[in-house]
Amino acid sequence: MSLLAKLRYQFMVKGVGAALLRLERWRSARRLRTRPPGRDAPFGPPLATSPWLKQLIAGHYLSGRYSTGARPVAWVTSGGPVEFLVALGYHVHYPENHGAVCGIRRVAERLCERAEDAGYGRDICSYARTDFGTVLGGATPVGRLPRPDLLLCCNNICQTVLHWYRVLADHYRVPLLLIDTPFLYRQAHDHEVEYVKRQLDQAVVVAERVAGRSLAPSRLEQAARLSKEAVELWARVLAAARARPAPISAFDAFIHMAPIVEMRGERFTVEYYRALLDELERRRQQGIAAVPGESKRLLWDNLPIWYRVRWLATWLAERGVALVASTYTHAWGELAPLMDSRRPLESAARVYLHPILNRSTGDKLRTIQQLAGDYSVDGVLLHSDRSCKPYSVGQLDQQKLLGRKLGIPALVMEADHNDPRVFSEAQTEARLQAFLEMLAG
Repeated sequence: MSLLAKLRYQFMVKGVGAALLRLERWRSARRLRTRPPGRDAPFGPPLATSPWLKQLIAGHYLSGRYSTGARPVAWVTSGGPVEFLVALGYHVHYPENHGAVCGIRRVAERLCERAEDAGYGRDICSYARTDFGTVLGGATPVGRLPRPDLLLCCNNICQTVLHWYRVLADHYRVPLLLIDTPFLYRQAHDHEVEYVKRQLDQAVVVAERVAGRSLAPSRLEQAARLSKEAVELWARVLAAARARPAPISAFDAFIHMAPIVEMRGERFTVEYYRALLDELERRRQQGIAAVPGESKRLLWDNLPIWYRVRWLATWLAERGVALVASTYTHAWGELAPLMDSRRPLESAARVYLHPILNRSTGDKLRTIQQLAGDYSVDGVLLHSDRSCKPYSVGQLDQQKLLGRKLGIPALVMEADHNDPRVFSEAQTEARLQAFLEMLAG
């Protein structure tokens, strides 16, 4: 860490940057207020908290851009424990979240191709290829990514991350921490929790050494408490879509989930979700729908198709179909009951053992069944994601079981969350049209 870098960080992030972001948020909010009624058809009015969300996301990447040399930086897998890193003052960067930004901004394909030109195969996860393409010098919509001082990889989401982060460790020549989580076919036993907790204890020691400071128990407890509060609020945000008509759609949630993924443990994340929840309650009371004329309600399984989120949302909304729930967004709220800020590391060990991708396919089927009932859905869209095999495995069986045993129609859609070369608009539209006709009877 250098004094010059710290001064530059304070000036660009806390000073000029923060002021410009506040100004842009005010301008965006004013544009929303003066928007002509009906301009957003086939959708309902945009969420008034959206400008705040843009400010948070832009501020996060601005902080990352100037963090190198000013504060420690950790790159972390999306299912990794971050509360102790936040408490140590790290800027936490999630390559998967950045990959989603690249997908939405339509630059992921170019970055994937750059990685492939360097020898990485197309069978590798498109998030990983997007990240490799960026690391190898590809342009990014967020300007510049911070150089990591530490890598933290937790294999509770897939095995690809093990090799992905080994590549990053070799490229950047920085310490790599691996948190190994046993796969669960039922609730975790105490010895499994203790196994993960011992790894977290060791990870804290390495993170302290890299950061050059000791972890204060009070700071860790605060980060864990704020993380729990944010996760609880996020779960309530999603639950707002149980109302008819739903005041928020799963497509909205795909975008508004950014803070719960990459900004857990921060006070402003709690404040943001509290404001979003208040707005959704007002919309519910006023009968404001995310999809006016809502006639059918669907559940989404797997990651979004980031480069086609807008197209798919529009196509469904034009037909009165609201996507009201998603196993993907639900995964970031369902584990709140396991979180305990009084025992932050033991709690983290238990929580990060239980993500949906670290549990059996039968458990995932039960989750879909529960969500289908809670949100009163008419059918399920199962995104068979070429890049995310752990999420997609078992979907054909799940489709059959949902239909035959539970009476819930389901459609399997083949695509890829970040590589548009795998997506066929004509095929997707034809399958969706046939599915909706079947639902209509």
